[in-house]
Amino acid sequence: MSDVNESLVTPLVTTETTDEQASRQGKGSVSDVRSLVVQLIGELPNGWGRLLGAVALSVAATGASVALLAVSAWLLSYAAEHPPALYLLVAATAVRTFGTTRGVFRYFERIVSHDVALRMQSALRMNVYDRLARTTLLGARRGDLLIRVTADVESIMDVIVRVALPFASASIVLLGTSIILGFFDFWSAAALLVCSVLAGIVLPLIAQRMSARTDASSVPARADLAQVVHASARATTDIVAYGRVEQQLAQVAEADARLRAAESKAAWTQGLAAGSQLFIMGVAVAAALVLGGHAVATGAMPGRELAVLALTPLALNESFADLAKAAQTMTHASTALRRIIELLTAPPVGVGDRVVEPVQPAETGSESDVAPAEPEAPSASAVLELDGLAIGWPNNPVIVDDLSLTVKPGQAVAVTGPSGIGKTTLAATVLGLIPPRAGELDVAPSVGYLAQDAHIFTTTISENVRIGNPFASEDDVVEALRRAGLPYLAPERIVGEDGNTLSGGEARRVALARILVISPRPALTLLDEPTEHLDAETAQKLMDDIWATTLPEGAMLVLTHDPGVVARCDREVKLGE
Repeated sequence: MSDVNESLVTPLVTTETTDEQASRQGKGSVSDVRSLVVQLIGELPNGWGRLLGAVALSVAATGASVALLAVSAWLLSYAAEHPPALYLLVAATAVRTFGTTRGVFRYFERIVSHDVALRMQSALRMNVYDRLARTTLLGARRGDLLIRVTADVESIMDVIVRVALPFASASIVLLGTSIILGFFDFWSAAALLVCSVLAGIVLPLIAQRMSARTDASSVPARADLAQVVHASARATTDIVAYGRVEQQLAQVAEADARLRAAESKAAWTQGLAAGSQLFIMGVAVAAALVLGGHAVATGAMPGRELAVLALTPLALNESFADLAKAAQTMTHASTALRRIIELLTAPPVGVGDRVVEPVQPAETGSESDVAPAEPEAPSASAVLELDGLAIGWPNNPVIVDDLSLTVKPGQAVAVTGPSGIGKTTLAATVLGLIPPRAGELDVAPSVGYLAQDAHIFTTTISENVRIGNPFASEDDVVEALRRAGLPYLAPERIVGEDGNTLSGGEARRVALARILVISPRPALTLLDEPTEHLDAETAQKLMDDIWATTLPEGAMLVLTHDPGVVARCDREVKLGE
């Protein structure tokens, strides 16, 4: 099978200036998670203001929860003394106020914090897509790459919503509560502060350290599981045909077992930390009763205030409950974001999308009024010249060297050789997806590519064809489908996942239509095993249509094993000879 699974048909994108390219590259110049987070916040409109607003709302919500229990304890304790009802009105009003406002503050905190986190997630995902568009993905582990651009990118939300805000609000509320309780009894407040620091800060950090290796390993373990599942789903038919169902299921089960083992150990550590937090805050309650009781006995503090000292630690424990999990979440998120940083800072391979000047519809008039551009006129000059070319993947040995070839308009040249000899590598080099290792390469700026296993997206036929030319009108799409031999296929028809509602020949012709819709037509078209997996009759008709629609205006470089296709070409170049 080919290394290439996409139909790369010369996307039409606008040319960027050097300054724009440098600016885009600068967005990915991060070295650690902290600098990445700071950079993303800085990219948002009023990012720091939004984040501080979320912190303030979180502090208000947490503070209202603590104040609710503290004031309720004072109210009940004082009411037991049967004072005049007027003395209780302020406290009763405060209870109702705190009970109402904690929900309101928490609601708006969720809105603001998620707004910040989702904006950061969107900015990070755009940076990742931008980076991927400027490099080559051939040979990448697609399941792992899918996890990076989805779950790993979403980890930025965990950093803000599940780590930064809970720790910031709990710390501020703890400090404020300790100061206020210090006016009741200094030693009780000091005991509460010590126990709270142990339960809310020290213990989560210890739990994070205990499970750091396991938490960090769960991220690549999840990526490995995704890779195995993705590969199994893509090759289901072949797996069943070759009788390797049990072996493949065993690989999936093994990857799943590694992930479950990592998550089970992390859950055990989290449970131990939660129990320890509850015990420490219980010590805080006992200390408040002992120290506060002594203050009441000596007359240094009214008895009704003892309930406040005893019950406030229970309210603080509610805000500490998720901090151990938050610390472990930070390990997960840091590992995931470091994988994103690796992606953003990795040296680019090739140039990604080829850059050509787009042909856009005129601003006035409907799309049907725009006349299609004329195809490139054939000229005597070559559209492809290779002189002593050496090809191979970066950081890998050279596969083929001293390759010389000239292709002129109207010519079809077949490139043959055994599997693994470098035919797809040659295509990737000609397309600019990977750089040549040595020699000279001169190719026309507009190149079409019909991949061996072109991906058909789960959308309409029209949108699949427009991958070749985003500016194509509906009439252009219909004409491309007609020339590709699919006049009966409705452009608005929805295609199933991986094109499973199309036959093999129809899927190949939809990919061909992506090339035919390009305007002006590509000067050079690369065909990678165009008849692979097709029956003889379908392959014959497809080749007839390709030859009729590509020649004589353009030229073709055909990578194939099919003797029938080779016979159609003007000459043959055998790699490895």
